Amino acid sequence: MEALIKFVQDEFVTRKEFPEFAAGDTITVYYEIREGEKTRTQFFRGVVIQRRGSGSSETFTIRKMSGTVGVERIFPVNLPALQRIEVNKRGKVRRARIFYFRGLTGKKARIKERRFK
Repeated sequence: MEALIKFVQDEFVTRKEFPEFAAGDTITVYYEIREGEKTRTQFFRGVVIQRRGSGSSETFTIRKMSGTVGVERIFPVNLPALQRIEVNKRGKVRRARIFYFRGLTGKKARIKERRFK
């Protein structure tokens, strides 16, 4: 059964091309919002907390600080409203899911930047 589901997802679900990103990276997600007849583009910039799932059901969670309140949002990778994803900074973390990041504030909430040659 799993093989059949995977086959259908690979064949019929259109995948958008987004840059590679992982937990700890700071990204900006641009997505479309429909308000009645109008549509507008809104962005959400924050740190990737986790990526989970595979295939068409893959999702990623982003966390940002809005004033003193932490805001998290879960985006499906195959969301039709997603327009583009920009990777602003690559973070150096040791885990795939950085839930400990929720409890950090101030200077402790910084993530080291990964350098590329």
